[in-house]
Amino acid sequence: MVTVGIKDVARRAGVSPGTVSNVLNRPERVAAATRSRVEEAIRELGFVRNGSASTLRAGQSRAVGLVVLDVGNPFFVEVARGVEDVVSDRDHAVILCNSGESPEKEARNLRVLAEQRVRGVLITPAGDDTSDLLRLREHGVAVVFVDHSASGDVCSVAVDDVAGGELAVRHLIENGARRLAFVSGPKAIRQCSDRRRGALRALDTSDLSPGDLTDIVVPEMNAHGGQLAARTLLDEGLPDAVFCANDLLALGVLRVLLQAGVRVPEDVALIGYDDIEFSSAAAVPLSSIRQPTYQLGKIATELLLDECDDPAGHAHQQIMFQPELVVRESSG
Repeated sequence: MVTVGIKDVARRAGVSPGTVSNVLNRPERVAAATRSRVEEAIRELGFVRNGSASTLRAGQSRAVGLVVLDVGNPFFVEVARGVEDVVSDRDHAVILCNSGESPEKEARNLRVLAEQRVRGVLITPAGDDTSDLLRLREHGVAVVFVDHSASGDVCSVAVDDVAGGELAVRHLIENGARRLAFVSGPKAIRQCSDRRRGALRALDTSDLSPGDLTDIVVPEMNAHGGQLAARTLLDEGLPDAVFCANDLLALGVLRVLLQAGVRVPEDVALIGYDDIEFSSAAAVPLSSIRQPTYQLGKIATELLLDECDDPAGHAHQQIMFQPELVVRESSG
């Protein structure tokens, strides 16, 4: 295979190699007619720039990293779509990493992204230890938290999960629930702890007490984890209602309850979180707490690239969206 280089493009366009380089990297410096001639030569010859060589010269790539808790969760797929739309418009690429809710795997992902010289990292942290992220920032890599609140020295785009948890449990209580269960993953995951705080706040503003909420913690926040939680509930005694920290957990709970002959919502009311597309198509359409998922990814990426392009003039922002209760058949 013949490799086409910058010199070949320059000869075809009748310009210097330096002019071709400017068209590729600093097009605003090249006159429109000359730029058009070079771009036509690039198309005719099928020239593809050597990204690795550019990275070595610049010390940084045109890629950003996206580290999520679970790539199998449709919530994060929609976040990634928002990220990709922005980076594509800005002629960047996304390197997607899955932490699997593991801080150890997250740390490995961050090391790989640092080795790839990414411009910045978008991340939903798997725990409270952000030391690896701080080290990235010390080396000039911008960081933005996605679906996770942060302090004033870093950008974040999140949803008020405490308010979301309160919305969910207040809805269940208003529909008559007196004994409730909260199904979630490890409490080190901020979303889980915040949604539980919201659930307790709803109890506090009713005539119920924290003892009326049973915690079921599962190792994975997916449908399998929901199935494990449902079997525990069947063994230990069913509550009036179940609040799940995400929709995948709720769908797993729903499947096992229906297989056991439990009627939803007549015997047990059920609500999830995220309002993924599958929720409305479940055997019993699932009530949920809706988040502006695409917007989380889009706005976080805009903040990240703004910091990358103008680190001195960039002002950190902490953007907090409000969640929305979506009522369907599963909660009565």
